[in-house]
Amino acid sequence: MDLINKSHPEEFFLLGFADRPWLELPLFIFLLITYPMAMMGNIAIILVSKLDPHLHSPMYFFLTNLSFLDMCYTTSTVPQMLFNLGTSKTISYMGCAFQLYFFHMMGGAECLLLAAMSFDRYVAICKPLHYTLIMNRRICVLLVVTVWLSGMIYAVSEATLTLQLPLCGRNTLDHLLCEIPVFIKTACGEKGANELTLSVVCFFLLAVPLCLILVSYACIGHAVFKIKSLGGRKKAFGTCSSHLIVVFLFYGPAISMYLQPPSSISRDQPKFMALFYGVVTPTLNPFIYTLRNKDVKGALGNLMRSIFTSK
Repeated sequence: MDLINKSHPEEFFLLGFADRPWLELPLFIFLLITYPMAMMGNIAIILVSKLDPHLHSPMYFFLTNLSFLDMCYTTSTVPQMLFNLGTSKTISYMGCAFQLYFFHMMGGAECLLLAAMSFDRYVAICKPLHYTLIMNRRICVLLVVTVWLSGMIYAVSEATLTLQLPLCGRNTLDHLLCEIPVFIKTACGEKGANELTLSVVCFFLLAVPLCLILVSYACIGHAVFKIKSLGGRKKAFGTCSSHLIVVFLFYGPAISMYLQPPSSISRDQPKFMALFYGVVTPTLNPFIYTLRNKDVKGALGNLMRSIFTSK
């Protein structure tokens, strides 16, 4: 027990931007504004997708799952960040372990869910006559269950391996939250196997889905240019461009963080990248899909009108 206690402290000290204290108040205000925005925006997407019969299609089924996932994603980190910025910079060992599991489960699931959404768009545009046959309810549910289970398996396996690394009494993490690359970097002893495992797993979670997404959209682009109707072409571009923006906002920072050895990560890179894919992207997603999608805008307008007229 003494060895375990020495290896794993009871709590961690999250440095955050302790070397730049002038950043902490603006960051606190930023999180205090964006977190409610992310929650309200994603709840709105879920409500309109469920309440409007016109949105009962595979595309909005996946979008509902993305919104729920983003709500869980931000909730796993932002309240803790606000607490650390406002009062104490500590987090318990169990709290840190929970955050490792939950944050990476949501991140892994989002990687695969975005790929599933691109497959849905590929079938809808490139194989419209077979769309209802291929993307039936059973297939959609199966894809979503696979996404969530894959995220869970990734988080449990990687976080468990990471938590077994010896810390040699170190209880300071130079980060805003508990994240696997920073945890590995902080650990002492031999950690080459953990770095290699993380890189290999993240290659299949990040690089492979991104390649499939890009191939899907190359096929979609080719098919869209064949559409003779200008209105049909604009609608296809509007729907697909929203998804592509979300893909690049999420995959870009995640790849720069996870597809390099943790030992080579610079000091401030994890903080800014985590803020981007853990806070900024989930906050922007509902607005990107709403502003660039006439169906969602119309459904949201109908929902708002029904709320106000009922009063």
